[in-house]
Amino acid sequence: MFLRGKYFLKTTAILPGLLVWAFAACSNNASENNNETDGAGEIAIETTELAKGLNHPWGMAFLPDGRLLVTERSGSLRILDANNELSEPIDGVPEVFSQGQGGLLDVAVDPGFQNNRYVYLSFSEPGDGGASTALGRGAFQNGCLEGFTVIFSQQPKVSGPNHFGGRIVFSPDGKYIFLTMGERFLFDPAQDVGNHLGTIVRINLDGGIPDDNPFSGQAGAASEIWSYGHRNIEAAVFDPDGKLWIAEMGPRGGDELNQPEAGKNYGWPLVSWGEHYDGRDIPDPSTRPEFADAVLHWTPVISPSGMEYYDGDLFPELKGNILIGGLTAQGVVRVKANGNGAEEVGRINLGARIRDVEQAPDGSIYVLTDENNGKILRLTPAG
Repeated sequence: MFLRGKYFLKTTAILPGLLVWAFAACSNNASENNNETDGAGEIAIETTELAKGLNHPWGMAFLPDGRLLVTERSGSLRILDANNELSEPIDGVPEVFSQGQGGLLDVAVDPGFQNNRYVYLSFSEPGDGGASTALGRGAFQNGCLEGFTVIFSQQPKVSGPNHFGGRIVFSPDGKYIFLTMGERFLFDPAQDVGNHLGTIVRINLDGGIPDDNPFSGQAGAASEIWSYGHRNIEAAVFDPDGKLWIAEMGPRGGDELNQPEAGKNYGWPLVSWGEHYDGRDIPDPSTRPEFADAVLHWTPVISPSGMEYYDGDLFPELKGNILIGGLTAQGVVRVKANGNGAEEVGRINLGARIRDVEQAPDGSIYVLTDENNGKILRLTPAG
């Protein structure tokens, strides 16, 4: 049994580059509408609740047979089948540090899954000194993960429940994994390439380090690092041109959309488009040209988590959009990339913290709601 509903959202263009969002109040009825108007015209979206009762679902990935793998931050991996029935937690998942923002995070299916059956998990790994973000893989056989092995572990392990990052994306050629990580709310280590805090790492599918990584062979540097100076990254995707996009959380204001390049420093905590939580100023990135600046930034924040490049046919109006899950935004933020630039072009209001966004094989859009009674929602054109 699942529920259907519709939501309304209207976007009105006021001036070029300035949009104002008018949201209709949600009713208590089972059915509502969601219309979005922007330069592409009106978009009517219907939402279908496929499953509920998940404990803060965090990541999802489709298997080749159409079933959906879903993680729960508390430490479980479950499967949504073709009948929208959720499995019990499957065996073979590693022990996780399930506190605060930590736990079982993302899930990804190996590009060669049909041959090797590998499924990758990112998670908060407990150990001496606290916890850190780790990445591992196991073979999905007989309804469980067999032989799960950690292939990367962020160093150092530190105490605290915040800023684990954890998104997994594969390079377009299927040769490399990019794993995003936070600076564990420790600020300054994000400027030190001798550790993995506040970095994106690039590794081979088996955890080996590519010879052409920007810091490979450099004394005192962690050879896995691709870029650094990040705060907390929970959203990443490659576009069809092979460019990596990430959305990362700022402090009070200053969420960023970035296009990370090899070896570049993105400035945190020395610069930010936001300010400290206590109101202290942080210099703007424009004052420090040695740091790579954001392509786009948001104040007020959207709290980005999960993102997808939409190339399906079900929503022609969304084709070519980067869809970003918004925790604070409580919906999906639509961004249109143009070369090395980007602009926000609309929002889909869902009235819930959205943790992840995934395009289904049929072109519909799946989202996860971040709550104790977490849901899997499917978005399709209304009518």
